[in-house]
Amino acid sequence: WALFFESMLRTSFHTLRRALPRGAREARAVAPTVSLASQGFRYMDGRNSAQLSSPAAAARREKTFVLYRWDPESGKEPELREYDLDLDDTGPMVLDALIKIKNEQDSSVAFRRSCREGICGSCAMNIDGNNTLACLKPIEDIRGKVYIYPLPHMYVIKDLVPDMSNFYAQYKSIKPWLIQQERPLEEQRVKENLQSVEDRSKLDGMYECILCACCQTSCPSYWWNPDKYLGPAVLMQAYRWIADSRDIDTKSRLKALAGTPKLDNCHTIHNCTNTCPKKLNPAKAIIQLKKLTGISAQLS
Repeated sequence: WALFFESMLRTSFHTLRRALPRGAREARAVAPTVSLASQGFRYMDGRNSAQLSSPAAAARREKTFVLYRWDPESGKEPELREYDLDLDDTGPMVLDALIKIKNEQDSSVAFRRSCREGICGSCAMNIDGNNTLACLKPIEDIRGKVYIYPLPHMYVIKDLVPDMSNFYAQYKSIKPWLIQQERPLEEQRVKENLQSVEDRSKLDGMYECILCACCQTSCPSYWWNPDKYLGPAVLMQAYRWIADSRDIDTKSRLKALAGTPKLDNCHTIHNCTNTCPKKLNPAKAIIQLKKLTGISAQLS
């Protein structure tokens, strides 16, 4: 019926065109022919006429995912392995594709994931040449094959699972907790630890960090000196506690960083800020940290 109505519409248009004066016909010919499909008319099965007549209508929307594979127990060298998926039968994010590959094609694929909402940071990996979270990376944003590697310049446990031990040890070294004067237990129970709205706003853009290490492993300075340089994620968290008005250990925190490779190895390349999946700015925090350590050194 749709084809019949469209045919009738075209026939009526040509009949009207022949009946119009020449000038009117020329003016009318400038406008494109209106089809039922372009106006949203759809067949009962959900397709429009353009989709029905297209040769690709019945074709699968396939996408090739190229995964870094390495199993230390196998004794084999690392390799890239391809997996083809039908996008019409796959979720929109890269993590959806990885889960589908593991569930339906190759259960030996290893990767981390948890929340699927960009909160836990577990699924951080290098996708299409950029460090990001697989749960936040849309497949449609990637042209051609999707290349997936573990976070760069870290030891690999298996496949897409990097060893985060050094990163967590560095994070622990900055004492990422509130340091205050000891108070009697009864006072702690009844007296709130208040902070002004202005002081609280100084923590914005830092407390949201989920420690995914995307920025950390995008930094060339960290690639070269992972044993000395703390890296952008850890340094931003160090500044987060220094900037907290409730903390009383500011001087010792600054002293631990001032004049050491832990901080000074930052060359302000800004890879960290460009790659952060949470749109934070570690480079800005490091600049502020350098200013404070310089002032602290002068005062001491």
